[in-house]
Amino acid sequence: MSQPTSKQAKRDISGWLVLDKPYDMTSTQAVGRVRWLFGARKAGHAGTLDPLATGILPIALGEATKTVPAVQDGTKIYRFTLGWGTQTSTDDAEGEVVATSAHRPARADVEALLPRFTGAILQRPPAFSAIKVDGERAYDLARAGEAVVLAPRPVFVERLALLRHGPDESDFEMACEKGTYVRALARDLAEALGTRGHVTRLHRAAVGPFSDEDAVSLAALEAAALPARDGLLLPVAAGLAGLPELRLTPDQASAIRHGNPVLLTGAGAPLQLDAAWASCAGEAVALGAVEYGQFKPRRVLL
Repeated sequence: MSQPTSKQAKRDISGWLVLDKPYDMTSTQAVGRVRWLFGARKAGHAGTLDPLATGILPIALGEATKTVPAVQDGTKIYRFTLGWGTQTSTDDAEGEVVATSAHRPARADVEALLPRFTGAILQRPPAFSAIKVDGERAYDLARAGEAVVLAPRPVFVERLALLRHGPDESDFEMACEKGTYVRALARDLAEALGTRGHVTRLHRAAVGPFSDEDAVSLAALEAAALPARDGLLLPVAAGLAGLPELRLTPDQASAIRHGNPVLLTGAGAPLQLDAAWASCAGEAVALGAVEYGQFKPRRVLL
């Protein structure tokens, strides 16, 4: 594998690379690798994925970085395995064992408890998380040996289903909004069932408009020559599929690109929208909102 060098020329390239993040790689490392492979000036990602997790990590290049919040706010789907009987310091397989239990819940008991963890719930994030405490990341404090107890926070779980149940581990699928920790849910579910538990495997199957069907492996990305590699990028507009689209004329698009609002016309023109995106000839022009029939740009895409 070739290594990044500081001498590589940077390109103004824009689009989304939906990476199937490999096991044992941080999200920051993944973004850095993809950025180097494309020679991109700017890169970011929509939603951190734990190092021991695999799956969808949407990586934005260039102008797509302006649309990251629209993807990040979308629904996330996780498939995970909960190992019964053991709790760890990190609530996943990376941590040290901190508690054990000989009790193993029956399938009927697990299924009966799932509604309690569906909908709007309060969740205490794991000590090993990126949440800041007095300006420091919680995981840095935890690794330094400090006792980290984070306050519960509201999260929303759209769906939680038991896929397979066994005496030692069970498989689940969860659809949730941003800010929800799978590790915390697994920990709390096990405790509510009178035992202990931690996540042994975790795969993110979807983030907003992106899913496993869109994913590209790092190996495939590295094997592709640069022209073919560019062909693996999705357009900037691909990250905006969850928002209403407003189609502009070239004159309107020109006004928007100069930061000016435009009056929307036509029978179906909306009067109010909290969030929307404007396009011209199939290309994304700006993100913004509609107020009293006018589209007002908030982020202009070049």
